[in-house]
Order: sequence, then structure tokens, then C-alpha cells
Amino acid sequence: MSMEDRRKSGWTHLDTRGAARMVDVSAKAETAREARAEALLCMRPETRQLFAEQALAKGDALAVARVAGIMAAKRTSSLVPLAHPIGIEAVNIDFDFVEEGIRITARVRTRAATGVEMEALTAVTVAALTLYDMGKAHERGMRITEVRLVEKIGGASGHWRAESRRADETDGE
Repeated sequence: MSMEDRRKSGWTHLDTRGAARMVDVSAKAETAREARAEALLCMRPETRQLFAEQALAKGDALAVARVAGIMAAKRTSSLVPLAHPIGIEAVNIDFDFVEEGIRITARVRTRAATGVEMEALTAVTVAALTLYDMGKAHERGMRITEVRLVEKIGGASGHWRAESRRADETDGE
């Protein structure tokens, strides 16, 4: 496929010569946008219990991971080369204790000319890494899995929701 064909087919981060570029969003209207992402930190039940009881030697891991996730969302354009710097208006990080470990969810909101999917994905990933760091003395074999965008709202493409992970969950819109 030629560079021109790639550009025409939606390869928006390449110029006509094939060089990486930041997409020009200056002509796009600023609209309310939101993205939700999640990750799963898998661990043994006894490690999950230490997190739940705030019994780790390093302190309240969930509070530290929440702040790390918020900070990461705000710094996404410094970490992901072609991401736009965006004025984040809200970031919520939630933790659910599940059978496999801890599910981390980030919801990011803004009013901008581009979406906040990368910010939500960065937030859950850094929050998961922070939890791993806080708990690694108890279990080095923890795994960060299922990092994914769950939902995005706003912009030209409208509302999108990921398909369900399990048959008993709903999907679509």
C-alpha cells in the first residue's frame, strides 16, 4: 500500500511521505468528551486480602494508585509521542475487588477537539503498575491484564462501547 493510500484509508498519523505527525485538530469543534478504560491486576486471594485490608507495609495502596492514575492521565501527552496535550476536567479512578484480583477503572472527561481515550488507558495502566509496586513484596507474580478501552463518548464518531468480556454482561449501546 502506498503512503497516499495509507493516508486516504485512515492512517492519520502519517504525512504524504510516510513520516509520523501529530494530527491537526485545530478545525475541529470543542465538544464534551469522555472515555472509560479498565485493567485487571491478577493476584492470589491472600494478596488481594492484604490490599483490601490496607495491610501492606507501604501503606494505603489504593490511595497512592488513585493519585498515580490521575497524574498519569494529566501527563499522557508527555508519554505518548503523538497524543495531544488536553485540558483534563475530571478523572475518576475506581477499584473493584474481584475473584481474580483488583479491577481498575478510569473515567476521564474533557471539553476539547480530540478525545481522551489515551488518557483513560494511561491512567489505568499506571494505577495498575503502582498497585504492583506496592504489593510486589508479597507477590512478584502478579499480572496486569485486560487493559482496554471500555467506552468513549463524544466527537465525530459519537458513542462507542466495547463488547462484553463475559456472556452475562451486556454490550453495545
